[in-house]
Amino acid sequence: MRHVLSVIVENKSGVLARVAGLFSRRGFNIDSLAVGTTEKPEFSRITLVVTGEDLVIEQITKQLYKLIDTYKVTDLTAAKHIEREMILVKVSINANNRSEVIEIVDIFRGKIIDVSDKNMTVEITGDYEKNEGFLSLLKKFGIIEIVRTGTVAIQRGTGN
Repeated sequence: MRHVLSVIVENKSGVLARVAGLFSRRGFNIDSLAVGTTEKPEFSRITLVVTGEDLVIEQITKQLYKLIDTYKVTDLTAAKHIEREMILVKVSINANNRSEVIEIVDIFRGKIIDVSDKNMTVEITGDYEKNEGFLSLLKKFGIIEIVRTGTVAIQRGTGN
């Protein structure tokens, strides 16, 4: 199962390396990682997307709390939350399929940011399901390259 973890850590050098090292030592794979300063400059939020059974995620959470720099770990998967990821995708086009690709981009409220005779680069932002749906529709045209920012997420309502 896909899990989105929000990890609040001290904002200082080496913390990300310790978190990544923990995952590496334990053999846990990170599907997505995004880091940024929080509303309090002394803390950073690491948003991790990991795949695993609930027991594995519980183990990851316990290991994260053992790191001295970790302040709080929240598995947002079970909570109401908002998540977004930006993707840049370069897709093959030709005179016959160009309008079909543009139509798909419009439906998903993407943004065409570069066009040539043979390819088109599109920016799309959305949650996991939207982005994966978009990419699956573009697959038949030939995806040349994908660049992803990594998922960021925030709990809905008053939770933090």
